[in-house]
Amino acid sequence: MAGVIDWSMAGQVARGVAGLQPAGDRAPFEAVAEPAAESERLVTAYTGLVPRSPLPAPEAVDRSQWIEANLASLSGVLEPVAGRLGSRLGPVGGAAGKLLALEAGAISGFLAGRVLGQYEFAPLEPDGPARLLFVTPNLGHAVTTLEADADQLLRWVALHETTHALQFGAVPWLREHLAELIGEMLSALDVDPRGLLRLPDPTDLRGLVERVRRDGLAFLAVGPERRHLLEGAQAFMALIEGYAEHVMDAVGAGLLTDLDAMRAAMTRRRTERSGLLRVLEKLIGMDLKLRQYEQGKRFCDAVVAEGGIEALNRAWATPASLPSFAELDDPAGWLARTERPQLGRGAA
Repeated sequence: MAGVIDWSMAGQVARGVAGLQPAGDRAPFEAVAEPAAESERLVTAYTGLVPRSPLPAPEAVDRSQWIEANLASLSGVLEPVAGRLGSRLGPVGGAAGKLLALEAGAISGFLAGRVLGQYEFAPLEPDGPARLLFVTPNLGHAVTTLEADADQLLRWVALHETTHALQFGAVPWLREHLAELIGEMLSALDVDPRGLLRLPDPTDLRGLVERVRRDGLAFLAVGPERRHLLEGAQAFMALIEGYAEHVMDAVGAGLLTDLDAMRAAMTRRRTERSGLLRVLEKLIGMDLKLRQYEQGKRFCDAVVAEGGIEALNRAWATPASLPSFAELDDPAGWLARTERPQLGRGAA
């Protein structure tokens, strides 16, 4: 991965950070083929989502393997921004590349100790290969901290990640739409360090803190005049995540012996963070991810309660059918906007 950013350094930093985090026994989570196949069958039966080609084979990976996959995807997203930053900084652009490598490595290393499973692909390459990954040392650690049954935890994670695989595998325009969203945001980013924060009053530190607390750093980088771009991306991700969360509950009710306990344990794992970890999560946007789970699930649950899974699948008809940022809090309004003659299951 040659470019402005030193990806070799990023990998070294990521592996070092990941190694500082506790790991668990990998052995109970090495056999992932059967839970993934079961999840595909059950999720397809409930949602009607049928992939246009076989889903990627599930892989049990360690943290180093996940880091390698994650950095490969990050390179396609960050290199264009790094190139623009380097051209503005001139001779010191190389130092900026190393700083970005340190940041990308630290974030990837932190996530490498947290991620349980992931449907992975290069977000700017709609036709590129995808992978279905299960991070076994993290599953081993989570099963202990959550006091969960190993088989139940693996099937729970398989439901979530397989739902994502079916979303992107069954809806032909979804990956291309995501690439367009990311491309628009990258083009909107102001990479001039002098203008990055765009504070009306440079001395208004309280205002800066409040904006970061409320919106995260991404909104500051994009700027208020192009806020709609980030809101559109957040609405898209909230639907993607909320749909998977809804499916996990709907399908998991007949699969997991104690769904409520598993849901409660996973919610605690997502929210019980404090101190430095909470600051880090705010900086890298993981707090937005938590809100995406919650807001998206509320929207999907409400739509299905009113019109069934067929109504929710209207979202996959065209990009124009996706809920807007405001519609996430107005599922009835979205249902009214997208109402049309009912299509057969799997029509998305």
